[in-house]
Amino acid sequence: MTVRLRPEIASVPPYQQGRPAPEGGYKLSSNENPFPPLPAVVEAVQREAERVNRYPRPGAPDLKAALAAQLGVDIERVLIGDGSASLLQQLIHAVAGPGDEVVYAWRSFDAYPLFVRTGGATPVEIPNDAQHAHDLDAMADAITERTRAVIVCSPNNPTGTMVGAAELDAFLARVPSDVLVMLDEAYVEFVREPTFDGIALQRAHDNVVVLRTFSKAHGLAGLRVGYAVGDPAVLRGADLTGVPLSQTALASAAALAAMAHVDETMARVERLAEQRDALWQRLIDAGVPVPKPHGNFVWVPSRADQQEAIHDILFANRIVAKVFADGVRISIGEAEADAHVLAAATAIRALP
Repeated sequence: MTVRLRPEIASVPPYQQGRPAPEGGYKLSSNENPFPPLPAVVEAVQREAERVNRYPRPGAPDLKAALAAQLGVDIERVLIGDGSASLLQQLIHAVAGPGDEVVYAWRSFDAYPLFVRTGGATPVEIPNDAQHAHDLDAMADAITERTRAVIVCSPNNPTGTMVGAAELDAFLARVPSDVLVMLDEAYVEFVREPTFDGIALQRAHDNVVVLRTFSKAHGLAGLRVGYAVGDPAVLRGADLTGVPLSQTALASAAALAAMAHVDETMARVERLAEQRDALWQRLIDAGVPVPKPHGNFVWVPSRADQQEAIHDILFANRIVAKVFADGVRISIGEAEADAHVLAAATAIRALP
């Protein structure tokens, strides 16, 4: 006999991580920060490595306190996790189960349906609008008595679009107060235009939780550390669904070091944002219909029947990107990769 898995587990496709780059090429498939870790981060990790025979302190209290002070919130309103994605999963599993629904835009982060289904709940995917952005009116219309949570991703992964402050205010006014709203702000540091203040919104709405990460802007993707800001009762529920002592001391030490050298980090982020905007303009000038990006990646629309040809084009241009049925997400990486990205995107645009 074969062990019987839960039907919702057996039917879930695995999350697809970005592939490695070809020899001499560029890995632009995972939205990683191309800069190496700051020297202070490396030193902090090396110091902490001498104590890896010991368990970390529960809840990463030093990092939690530092974030609470930086954000101007009570320490009970901060929860540390293994990246913001892990916290998203914990929150979903805390509020939604069999018979419940979770609403989110589609296309958005492709781990969302995985998180919803593994908890036994039902995904409700609302198509993006013609500009590849969240259709918040349609998302609000989709909320029913079965809805337990809604996810708003801004900037949206993988399309790079962002949600405006006025439209988000109007959306939140339509969401029942007992429905959890998760603001996934994994790429918020890369935004260069006026947008909503997620932390201020959380103060005004107890059903809102803000999720952020050190993986992208801070370049700590290999250590997996993120945080949530929200109502203490909601965060306690999410904490119960996680693995105890999963936030490693190495990750906490690295995050604290990154916070202590935030000016250096943000200087790098500024360079990446400038590079992104320049690449986007080159793509637009070349006739590639790329929506204006606000994360550290660009989105090239395509069709499902073009996927095989797209992989060939990317390989021929020595880059690896993340190919979806309806588009290609290409991370902002080394500056010398941009010419390859432009050539690949132009060829994708020319596909019949």
